[in-house]
Amino acid sequence: MNPIITLTTDFGSDDAYVAVVKGVILSTNPKANIVDISHAVEPQNITQAAFVLSIAYRYFPKHSIHMAIVDPGVGSERLGIILKTPSALFVAPDNGILSYVVGQLLPGAGSSIQPQELEEVKLKRGLEAVAITDPRFWRHPVSPTFQGRDVFAPVTAGLSLGISPYEFGEKISCLHVFPIPKPSLDSRGDLVGHVIYVDHFGNLITDITAADLPQGNIVAEAAGQRIPGIGRYYEQGQGLMAILGSSGYLEVSLRDGSASAFLDTIVGDEVRVMPA
Repeated sequence: MNPIITLTTDFGSDDAYVAVVKGVILSTNPKANIVDISHAVEPQNITQAAFVLSIAYRYFPKHSIHMAIVDPGVGSERLGIILKTPSALFVAPDNGILSYVVGQLLPGAGSSIQPQELEEVKLKRGLEAVAITDPRFWRHPVSPTFQGRDVFAPVTAGLSLGISPYEFGEKISCLHVFPIPKPSLDSRGDLVGHVIYVDHFGNLITDITAADLPQGNIVAEAAGQRIPGIGRYYEQGQGLMAILGSSGYLEVSLRDGSASAFLDTIVGDEVRVMPA
């Protein structure tokens, strides 16, 4: 069995870093099936990587291995970890990059208006984690600036060959996550959410889900622009639209344009929803 290996990084496409990581994996397992989720994460943007990974991983076959490397703390004392869930394995630094994954499996593991300090959460039944501490499986010498190549890639390749996660280090009971952004009600009863991601098309993806929306007709408001109703698809309306996107989150889009550029709106900005 050769499970799929996915890669999510901030390495970009202009340099050799992604190819090097793939080369290390293929040197250990030439039959590895490697799929890129994204290498266009903004440099050092852990929260963005966490969201992108969480949107994609659930669509892969069971027992896929997801390697996620956005690692501003590379070379420091932060742990490398393997997280085992009922459906997949994740290989990553313990820096919050698995926050959405853990939050989806452990509701309440983190909730806040905005991501803040990392917090330690105790894993519950169905989730297990291992600290990557056994150097037998690493490339040597280990570069303090490229552990994606020297530590995470060979460990990921080893897992794809069927080596037990528990061979790579000691079992741990806690991981670090950042609070997952969630909308809240203000003093007037309006639902206040925030932009958590801007996609390639300039759509503003918020932290508001269908379950959060009030009953009846609604109006969304972003950057002072009022947007009546919820659309079903992008071509349905003219100008700005509020729509429940494929990610399951409410997004603000602009037909034939970029809502982000038009509204001059970025991650962290408010989007409000209120009864019409």
